[in-house]
Amino acid sequence: MIQTSTGLVGNSFKLGYRFQRYWDTSMAIAFFSAEVGTGLFLVSFYFDLLSGMILGLAITGTLKPYFHLAHMGVPGRSWRAILRPDRSWISRGAISIGLLIGFGVLHVVNRSFGLEATLGLPAALGQAIAYLAVAGALVVMCYQGMAMSDSEAFTLWASPLVPVASFCYALTAGALAALAVGWGVLSEGQRATLSTLALTMLLVDLAVVVAILLRAKGKSKGGAFSVDLLVRGEYAASFRNLVVILGLVLPAALLAVAGSLRLVELFALLAMLVGFFFFRMLMFKAAVFEPITHDLAGSFGLPSAR
Repeated sequence: MIQTSTGLVGNSFKLGYRFQRYWDTSMAIAFFSAEVGTGLFLVSFYFDLLSGMILGLAITGTLKPYFHLAHMGVPGRSWRAILRPDRSWISRGAISIGLLIGFGVLHVVNRSFGLEATLGLPAALGQAIAYLAVAGALVVMCYQGMAMSDSEAFTLWASPLVPVASFCYALTAGALAALAVGWGVLSEGQRATLSTLALTMLLVDLAVVVAILLRAKGKSKGGAFSVDLLVRGEYAASFRNLVVILGLVLPAALLAVAGSLRLVELFALLAMLVGFFFFRMLMFKAAVFEPITHDLAGSFGLPSAR
């Protein structure tokens, strides 16, 4: 049993904080894969980088479903998740991934073989396919954060900034990955634009992460407890060294000093991806259930978690 001196009460009936352990490593990999792959597809779409679009679709279309299904108890019934878009972000996300993969593949095929000219299809059809793929990508980049922010039980997650972080991290990863994949194809001006975008987004990511922590700390005692775990407690070293320093500060410094060198950009990409993955992991690990009766305990003379 977890020691109660820290405010954690494990599975006991005492008042206090309990970790969520429903979403774990497999879900962190699923979230991470979807956002990295979709960010790469979207940035590559803008720069018309075919290899980046293909790789982005492959990452999202394979790793995301595999690790998400690995988390589910009965993968054979996972198709039911798509049936309730009116009430479930998981359902909306499944539909958006279907849009992204389906229309994204059609766009890549059309871009590769020129189906409009070959088959005599109207140009408007090709544009509609492309826009539907982009719409699916935009939802995929945000919906996982929206699913988290809908959960009021975890103050660390229950913030409109969480889907913002999902989108910003995905766009950052997409910019750095597109720069790496298309280094020999993109023009010097395009590489400079991507490098500037990535540097800007790294600074935005840092600001959003800090804002998430400040909001959670001020919103409730459970939120303050989660933030303390990330800043001073059990996960502080990993959060500081891997998420902030390695994942945000170091790649920003590398891009600012020598972003025009390919090896430097590759190191920046690797560092950012490591930090991004640990951000996903630690957001799951540090989330604690909000003790609903916590504030009522004292009025009944009961012990409460400190």
